[in-house]
Amino acid sequence: MQHLSAADIDGIARDFDAIHREVRADLNGDDAAYIRRVIKAQRGLDVGGRALLLFSRFPPAFVGGTILLSVSKILDNLEIGHNIMHGQWDWMQDAEIHSSRWQWDSVSPEKSWKKAHNFQHHTYTNVLGKDRDLGYSALRVHADQPWHPVYLTQPIYAIGMAASFEWGIALYDLDLGGVRRGTKEWSEAKPELIALGRKAWRQVGKDFVLLPLLAGKSARRTTLLGIVLANIVRNVWTQTITFCGHLPDGAETFTQEQFENESRGGRHVRQLLGSCNLDGSRLFHLMTGHLSFQIEHHLFPALPSHRLREVAPRVRAVCERYGLPYSSGPLGRQYLSAGKKIVRFAFPTGRNQPRTL
Repeated sequence: MQHLSAADIDGIARDFDAIHREVRADLNGDDAAYIRRVIKAQRGLDVGGRALLLFSRFPPAFVGGTILLSVSKILDNLEIGHNIMHGQWDWMQDAEIHSSRWQWDSVSPEKSWKKAHNFQHHTYTNVLGKDRDLGYSALRVHADQPWHPVYLTQPIYAIGMAASFEWGIALYDLDLGGVRRGTKEWSEAKPELIALGRKAWRQVGKDFVLLPLLAGKSARRTTLLGIVLANIVRNVWTQTITFCGHLPDGAETFTQEQFENESRGGRHVRQLLGSCNLDGSRLFHLMTGHLSFQIEHHLFPALPSHRLREVAPRVRAVCERYGLPYSSGPLGRQYLSAGKKIVRFAFPTGRNQPRTL
């Protein structure tokens, strides 16, 4: 931002680096016990949900099984898988809970996802032309993105994206468009595509073939329906939380020139201004994978997610000290803001000016 001096930018870097060091130094057995409890609970929900769906011809079993499996998939995707693959728990030196070995309940191959998300998105957060997560190459969410008539339908196909978010992200991570543009070699894309095929086959077999077969003829259709609904619930919730972290009006965008010239403190400021938080209860934060603290997550992506709640007041204090905005609001308001942006930029508009650091 224009009012910040070079000394201010350096001071911001020191303040945020100090927060990171202090929390990292304080990680202990209680933190390890937390993630093990969450994993144990998630696995229990998964087994319980699938067991109930075997008897899904009975309405209470269908409803209960679908709910349990939905919650299980949300926890696996957000609080567990996403955060483990960020390396948040590598300090435990537990081979079972390590970013290099974890496999989540998603069609996205872990290696491809980590490259697209951990590196590309977190490095180029909200940098126009560099951060592919701005609209996921399918939505126009900023005036500086070139307009095409196909975007007129994006308020409609965004709904379909939500229901199939897991599959869309898996294909998006491959960046097959890069092969067409010549920015990515086919020799690099081919093994990623093969890995996706294998992962997708395992997921389809586990969810949509094996369990319905085990349910028998009398419950096969209702079991399949319950699993489909659980996947849709997970997908819609994940897209909702993801969009609310970077699309509401409080999220700023940046030019490639700003990125290339930024200092360490400037990077902190960009991550701060490019993210938005969600207000809510402890349970709500858990169900978002603590991505409701998107600002803190982008400042400290390797810190265990459950620690971000205690970090947030310190980040807000730094913002107040340097006159920086801290965008946070309830889910409904942030989602409405993101939705309005998807509708607004479906049409040709004038240029927006990115934030000046």
